[in-house]
Amino acid sequence: MDVIFSERCLEYHAVGHPEGPARVRMLQHYLARLGYPFVEPTPATDEDLLSVHTPDHVRRVESGDFHDPDCPHYPNIGFYARLAVGGALLAELRRGFSILRPPGHHAGPSFLGGFCYYNNLAIAVRRSGKRTLIVDIDGHHGNGTEAVFYGDPRVTYISLHRIYNYPGTGHASRGNCLNYPLPPRCGKALYVETLERALHEAGSGFEELAISAGFDTYREDPLASLGLDVEAFYDVGYVLGDLKLPAFCVLEGGYIPEIMGPAADALLHGLHDGGSPPPYPSG
Repeated sequence: MDVIFSERCLEYHAVGHPEGPARVRMLQHYLARLGYPFVEPTPATDEDLLSVHTPDHVRRVESGDFHDPDCPHYPNIGFYARLAVGGALLAELRRGFSILRPPGHHAGPSFLGGFCYYNNLAIAVRRSGKRTLIVDIDGHHGNGTEAVFYGDPRVTYISLHRIYNYPGTGHASRGNCLNYPLPPRCGKALYVETLERALHEAGSGFEELAISAGFDTYREDPLASLGLDVEAFYDVGYVLGDLKLPAFCVLEGGYIPEIMGPAADALLHGLHDGGSPPPYPSG
């Protein structure tokens, strides 16, 4: 599976902010050592952004005319956010894994939040025009993705996330948005059982699988732990791969830098072994 990455996404940071460049740098180094092929994206266009976001939202992100304590006014953040969208678009096209930052699943049509400025995966799905199953395995509910696709007959959104956690949404399913709040540190058995039930309830007839790949469900993650070991991400990938759908992944959260690479590799191995092409490199 191609890994979509650009060194440019490591250029910005704020001291003490949990969404820092180290998490992606260590992920990139790990996958490179295993021999994954890397591809560099180009920034998204206005047409791409406006397929999901309002003109006013794009204007505010580009100009810095916004206030959110979790989304700092980084210099040139409009460029970095566009580049992350471009990574998701390329991941969808090449059936790859975009590991750029900033993440995206908390950004809705007219709002940002939770370290997210534009909704990278949502834009890639909208631009594809395919009947898509989105599975969000980040430990936080993807309120932005739900806001984008609620009521869209071509998309079903599944989110497994930690209950009573940021952003305080996703307590129950509604329409085509299937939400499964889980207790803190619930562990692999309940998590995988819930994922299997969610996929059954989502049904069939999809043309592609889009994975919001967050690794903050890891047992020691400070923000959204659901008690998963690194090996659990293999099981998650295997269950998703067993859908036999063309798949792509877009990075969301995960705040223990040392486990980002092993967790991502485990997920991709599971996807391959479960049956979703293409194969992974040996390592």
